[in-house]
Amino acid sequence: MFGLAFALSILAFSTAPLRAEIGTYILIDAKTGSVLAEQDATRKWYPASLTKMMTAYVTFKAIRDGKASLNSVVVQSANSIKEPPSKMGFKVGTQFTVETALKIILIKSANDIAVALGEAIGGSEPAFIDMMNAEARRLGMQDTVFVNPNGLPDNRQITTARDMAILAQALRRDFPQAQNYYNHPGIKFGKKTLRSANREFLMRVRGANGMKTGYICNAGYNVAASVTRKGRTLIAVVLGAASGLERIAFTRDLMDKGFGKRSGRYTLKTLPRQGGNPPADHYCKRNKKPGAKGIMAQFDMQSGESRSPVLSYASRSNDRGPAIPGLRLGKGSKSEKSGGKVDASVKLANGKIDWRKVMDRTIGPRRIAYAPIPVDLHIPEDATPTAAAMAAGGTFSPVLPKEGIPLPTPNPLRILEIKLKSAAKAAAPGAVAQKDFVKAETDAPMAAPGSLFQKGTGIAVPAPKP
Repeated sequence: MFGLAFALSILAFSTAPLRAEIGTYILIDAKTGSVLAEQDATRKWYPASLTKMMTAYVTFKAIRDGKASLNSVVVQSANSIKEPPSKMGFKVGTQFTVETALKIILIKSANDIAVALGEAIGGSEPAFIDMMNAEARRLGMQDTVFVNPNGLPDNRQITTARDMAILAQALRRDFPQAQNYYNHPGIKFGKKTLRSANREFLMRVRGANGMKTGYICNAGYNVAASVTRKGRTLIAVVLGAASGLERIAFTRDLMDKGFGKRSGRYTLKTLPRQGGNPPADHYCKRNKKPGAKGIMAQFDMQSGESRSPVLSYASRSNDRGPAIPGLRLGKGSKSEKSGGKVDASVKLANGKIDWRKVMDRTIGPRRIAYAPIPVDLHIPEDATPTAAAMAAGGTFSPVLPKEGIPLPTPNPLRILEIKLKSAAKAAAPGAVAQKDFVKAETDAPMAAPGSLFQKGTGIAVPAPKP
């Protein structure tokens, strides 16, 4: 009798929708707030860089209220430069506009610029954090606490998928112009381009137009994404993916299924709060990346079989729910982990995985070309300080004199590399020997490359010439 009951319970479980290898997620209609799909959407989680959506929201509100403008000046401070990467690493005192800062934090996700922007808008980092939490309460983000403007690891900084969906919906609704800051795959800074972690989603998923990714080990790979098709916009918040590709593929699949559904049982306001603790520390160490076989097994759009987001999963302590005796599912299962053999069509000639083809099959082919938007450190003549900066006694020069601009110095090694390539192409009988050419170049005094950036602390690109 017990054996029959156990078998029936296993059968019932196997035929019910099962969770994918994701910590928590929610899918909503951006206009109505109707919840189209969700799993543990009120469980506490760490937001990582999704935090920067609130940093942007507070900034846009300050602009709307006349307390700042897109041309207001932001200064790289000694406090902001201390933030760990991802960062820009400008020298202390470097000035740029609020508009430039918004592009950098929403596309490149630079942690130091998020703090510098917060200081400009709030007058100080603590004051800005207070503004963030005040907005969270006003918007109804009941389970969210912010302790920094960028989402860097701090177990006091928590949120839920539901709360992040509320924020994403508010950002689109209250500041539609914000789309011009988070729907780009990269930024161009001088001759260098800095890519967004959301670029493949934006370039490959039909109708994709935002919004923000995030990652810290304790949270896994997070994303707040938006897609518009036939005038309807859906917003997905996915927290705790095991890899960047799994995050994108799961979100794409969730969106595709969501557009076939008009409404759900709950809205963001009526969704019951089930609660739940955030994952234990070192979540990323336990939530192993699925690899090409696992991704193809779950999300291959050409397989003729859709298996996600209702996938089986293996239990993990405090992360994946209760174990089912005798039932091996999810990444703990050999068949799920490997997904069988990878199709030869997604392999290179040497037998290695062609990840572009894997993305073609699991996310979709690129629909738009990679086109980063330019950013620079130009301060317009009509630039003004923010109200908070004025109250704090801050000053700035709308147009810096030449001697006040931290100009970059040429990178002699890079110059040498370029000249060597040119010399090799133009080599002919009677030309100067390469060894003599090298000697002439290396005799020149060595200058520090990229002097605009703090040595060893920021992105490894020199600043553009003014």
